[in-house]
Amino acid sequence: MRFFSETDVGQKRRMNQDYVFVSSEPVGNLPNLFVVADGMGGHNAGDYASSHGVQTMVKEIRNDADYNPVKVLRHAIESANTEIFERALNNSDFAGMGTTLVVCTIVGHYAYIANIGDSRLYVIERQIRQITKDHSLVQEMVRLGELDAEEARNHPKKNIITRALGAEKTVNVDFFDLRLERESIILMCSDGLSNMVEDWKMEEIILDSHRTISEKGRTLIREANRNGGKDNIAIVLIEPFANEVEAC
Repeated sequence: MRFFSETDVGQKRRMNQDYVFVSSEPVGNLPNLFVVADGMGGHNAGDYASSHGVQTMVKEIRNDADYNPVKVLRHAIESANTEIFERALNNSDFAGMGTTLVVCTIVGHYAYIANIGDSRLYVIERQIRQITKDHSLVQEMVRLGELDAEEARNHPKKNIITRALGAEKTVNVDFFDLRLERESIILMCSDGLSNMVEDWKMEEIILDSHRTISEKGRTLIREANRNGGKDNIAIVLIEPFANEVEAC
């Protein structure tokens, strides 16, 4: 397995509220773990929600005796949701905070994925394919046929999300399982990348066989910043069946 991860503040924000966690080694009973979170809230609150939410989740996974990856992820996400929700309830400095979350663990030839909000997971083989479904106002309008994909991309309300970790007492999580091919590459990212770089361009960069995985990741970040860098950028790239680990 090879992987690359990085966050970038972007061109417009002063604070980075995106957070990533990556481990190709076991975390509790999971053989590996990859997480992208994009915090929301006022001064420090979004940063706290993303970092503390992920750290709480990782701690819960390490202590979970279950071996079913979906159950392990669900338990950890629900615990993290309670932690963030109660902190926001009891501390006015953190009122209204929350975070998106996209999580992946790879077991054999399958990826098990959990998603809340509009951070995304794509798989790239011969072409790019979005696996997760955005929990956003604009995506709901697309599903109802009120907008097409291009209108959604440029809609002024595209950043309004309908689900977030810690926003409510209980959290509704989407789960996906994905059979991986030998050539599969996984991209996880916050909307600071997906809003700034179109899918076809991400595909072009990731399928460039002349670039290392690190070069692909840094090129994606540069492209997002070149296109305006309007938000923080977080990415994780994974080559599940590569022979060597390259962690950056």
